[in-house]
Amino acid sequence: MTIHQYNVDIRWTGNTGEGTASYQSYKRDFVIEHPQKPSILGSADSAYRGDLNRWNPEDLLVASASACHKLWYLHLCAVNDICVLDYVDHAVGFMDDAHLTKRGHITHIILKPHVVLKVGANLDIAHQLHEQAHHECMIANSVNFPILCEASFEISE
Repeated sequence: MTIHQYNVDIRWTGNTGEGTASYQSYKRDFVIEHPQKPSILGSADSAYRGDLNRWNPEDLLVASASACHKLWYLHLCAVNDICVLDYVDHAVGFMDDAHLTKRGHITHIILKPHVVLKVGANLDIAHQLHEQAHHECMIANSVNFPILCEASFEISE
């Protein structure tokens, strides 16, 4: 067994001069940093005083689930002679913010990939490989909520 390690720095950039003197005195802005990768500007969801123009943790969680599924799906298609020409996922995450307990949580994610297959691809196998990709996906295997997949397909030259 190999243990993989992933290191990132999350740098808070929201000190407006008062630190966290009050709930309103600071921005929720942060930067995700890694020495070999572009930085990602983040904040809280705008519902929680965050910057709407920055990625929030909920966005990143949905994006991670979608990207992991896509990478497995493309791999499985390649090794099963299914030629994918294009893949766009319109993934949606749902959060119950549980205002009474102040402990929100993602209830589920729906992946909605639109996959363009080359003429001659076996559509039944292409569809089945989404289920296999789900079972292989590290993100799907790591979370405590369902990740559903509603794929659509198109055949192209």
